Amino acid sequence: MGKWKRSQAYADYIGFILTLNEGVKGKKLTFDYKISEAIEKLVALLNTLDRWIDETPPVDQPSRFGNKAYRTWYAKLDQEAENLVATVVPAHLAAAVPEVAVYLKEAVGNSTRIDYGTGHEAAFAAFLCCLCKIGVLRVDDQVAIVFKVFDRYLEVMRKLQKTYRMEPAGSQGVWGLDDFQFLPFIWGSSQLIDHPHLEPRHFVDEKAVSENHKDYMFLQCILFITEMKTGPFAEHSNQLWNISAVPSWSKVNQGLIRMYKAETTQPGLYWAQEVTGFCRPGPELASVAGRKTPFAAPPVLRLLHLCSFSPAQCLEKFPVIQHFKFGSLLPIHPVTSG
Repeated sequence: MGKWKRSQAYADYIGFILTLNEGVKGKKLTFDYKISEAIEKLVALLNTLDRWIDETPPVDQPSRFGNKAYRTWYAKLDQEAENLVATVVPAHLAAAVPEVAVYLKEAVGNSTRIDYGTGHEAAFAAFLCCLCKIGVLRVDDQVAIVFKVFDRYLEVMRKLQKTYRMEPAGSQGVWGLDDFQFLPFIWGSSQLIDHPHLEPRHFVDEKAVSENHKDYMFLQCILFITEMKTGPFAEHSNQLWNISAVPSWSKVNQGLIRMYKAETTQPGLYWAQEVTGFCRPGPELASVAGRKTPFAAPPVLRLLHLCSFSPAQCLEKFPVIQHFKFGSLLPIHPVTSG
């Protein structure tokens, strides 16, 4: 995974996460921010996914978890993904649609296992990052990307999880931060930095969560956990319980970023399989935004651990840097080897 960590793709992805982290610092979800046409189109796309859930009710089956109706819902997305993305991407950037659509399909769970986890969440973040890279989303969309688009994405994913009783993908159980999400804890803790009253110790207080969850993404996550799990919080969410003892939100935020970086660079993790699964070469060139640019074929996602290459060999043979050669829009600095 050393090549992945040193790659431009890794720098772009982590830089994207940190740029949004800075953009939402100290702001409530109800903060007054600009909503561009691209943001509105992304929300409409997510609304379509939500409507399809209503149109695809769970089926009766012996197993309590992993309702097979999810596969019917996913099949519709698999068929319509490129059309959905095309409603967001302008016509002159149409060459990027097939590539970007792959990330959307990988962002909603696995149709074989009927599970969802942080690797799928990372695919959605990569989907948004790609839209920034090709210029669909711009610097002044930063707050709306988190507060409008990603927040709506979380609502749809939670509805999927509850409707189809999806299993956690690659969960570390009680020793993991959360069964399904990671990024809303990072951005949510940034929102709470320098809050005049709420401290980390308060997020395990039911009253504090109930009164403030509509303003803060972190507290929304805590509320969802308490709705989905039973028993003492310290037992079913031990990592979060430990975090509640950290003295300030800035330290919580810094610690979560370190955890996330560590999680995204461990070999063999599902997250890495989602974002770096380049197991075959694609067309040599594609015209994007008027430039001749290396443009990889849709990656064979989730199959890195099954292909004939080791993760390091796979990255060496098909460099992930191909996937992000659109020219950086966000203020991200390249990473040099060494």
